[in-house]
Amino acid sequence: MSYLDNLLFSLSVTAPIFLVMAAGWFLRRLKWIDDAFVETGSRLVFNLALPALIVTSLVNLDLDSLVNPRQVGFGVAVTVASFVLLWIVSAWWPGSGPDRGVFVQGAFRGNLGIIGIAVCASLYGNTGLAVGSVLLAGITLAYNILSVYALTASGGRQHTSWRQIVQGITRNPLIISILLGLTLAAFKVPVPDLILTSAAYFGQMTLPLALLCVGATLSLDALSHGTAAAFVATALKLVVLPIVGTLAALPFGFSPMELGTLFAMFASPTATASYVMARTMGGNHQLAASIVALTTLLAPVSLSVGIYALRTLGLI
Repeated sequence: MSYLDNLLFSLSVTAPIFLVMAAGWFLRRLKWIDDAFVETGSRLVFNLALPALIVTSLVNLDLDSLVNPRQVGFGVAVTVASFVLLWIVSAWWPGSGPDRGVFVQGAFRGNLGIIGIAVCASLYGNTGLAVGSVLLAGITLAYNILSVYALTASGGRQHTSWRQIVQGITRNPLIISILLGLTLAAFKVPVPDLILTSAAYFGQMTLPLALLCVGATLSLDALSHGTAAAFVATALKLVVLPIVGTLAALPFGFSPMELGTLFAMFASPTATASYVMARTMGGNHQLAASIVALTTLLAPVSLSVGIYALRTLGLI
């Protein structure tokens, strides 16, 4: 396969995702959509549309052939290892204080529920979406626990108990939908076509609506007002951690789809939830906003280059 074919393939995966995001940014500037639309749309995606998409993608999944516990375990292990290394290094720079937890969270916590899932689906269709959803479940559990620890230990004003963390995880609509879908698939529970078709209608609006909302919240000012910590966190999130995580996966003999979905999750831009958590828990939310904006704006380049490289090497 020629280099041009690989380039076109990588662009075919990433370009539609980020063009829809660009449309959201443009429509927000035209005032066709506003903050109220973004807030309502984001809530609709998180609580209904994305869970419906996840359940419909998992319900008929052949778990024995497609779900690899080693892949999920590896994804969680890389997430935890990344956090530990970042936490140790951040003691020297940017140093102790509320910036430390925000910096670490921004550098390791990816936007799996929107960008990660979208790249998996663009790469491998419904099968990639299903495999990515299982990865999402394991890694998201680690994200929530580690992020709360980082923000609390670095001196945030509000402390969160382990009971609150567990309650937040068990009430998370994405976790609930993943567990429901996996249970239905594992026990081969027949779901009426009426319900599946209705859920599919909601699922089909997930990615367009979610990407429009993400795009509408972006600000190009982040490129000119980002601090050194924001730029370093961006480089770690988009370049260093995806390369290290993907290279570490090679000796495990994962299939091309397993490796591709792992890369999609590792290379996703920083989750918008990191800004919400930083603001709620007394961290430097301006730094969190800069990291989210910078990683999201630059992710089209890093994801395209990464997919091109993996495709050229015949790994995905």
